[in-house]
Amino acid sequence: MQAAAWSTPTGTLGTLVAEAWKRAESLVGSTADLSRAASRALPAPALASALARTHVGIIAEVKRRSPSKGAINPLLDAGAGALAYAQGGAAAISVLTEPAHFGGSTADLQAAIAAITVPVLKKDFHVHPVQLIEARALGAAAALLIVRALSPDQLRTMADAARDLGLETIVEIRDEAELERALEVDARMIGVNNRDLETLRIDPTTSLRLLPLIPSSVVGIAESGMRTAADVEAVADAGADAVLIGSFVSAAPDPAAAVRALAGIRRVGRNA
Repeated sequence: MQAAAWSTPTGTLGTLVAEAWKRAESLVGSTADLSRAASRALPAPALASALARTHVGIIAEVKRRSPSKGAINPLLDAGAGALAYAQGGAAAISVLTEPAHFGGSTADLQAAIAAITVPVLKKDFHVHPVQLIEARALGAAAALLIVRALSPDQLRTMADAARDLGLETIVEIRDEAELERALEVDARMIGVNNRDLETLRIDPTTSLRLLPLIPSSVVGIAESGMRTAADVEAVADAGADAVLIGSFVSAAPDPAAAVRALAGIRRVGRNA
């Protein structure tokens, strides 16, 4: 069956993407400087390798607020939070750098990278290659690419640009057609988001349905809505290699303990 033609995202995601384009356009004039900085940046720890473990890897996220929840932890210190997550056993750290709706910044990314030795994912609405150059210049190990936010041609351009930079990517999907598009650009890590970013609704069955379809050679990551070890066990049974958890650990009074409570779930693997 032929996949439906891509259309411009609507709802919350549409707003976030439109704003991301404006932020990207403001960076274009700095492309040469950012490219020089990226070429001088030290190699980052490999994210895919960090997630290749016998237990489900925890990607713990620095997240002050979100469009769906509002304020989560407005005073969260990115460096201290990242360090606590790592001490709790996180395999990697995700840092939201989107400023208007998530309260993040590139300074948060730099603070997290300076505080820890595990890989750091730059999580944002990346729509232009200059944003990926910036991510590499800042020392990120990887950047998020959201299939719904990018046309097929844009997705290919972004995936190729990241590869040329030596920047890993997590390619985020929410349905079977988007999985196909992720595989078409040779994604090595695929995140399955239980949250529809256009409507902000969560459907926990999304990851349970899609994770088994991801080839075993690709890292499969479950995203959104998980709070307990039982939640992690459920997606592990579906074949998750890792989980990305933001709101729960960001709001926790003891973030190291919150991560520790979710770590240690054995991976089941996938036969796809």
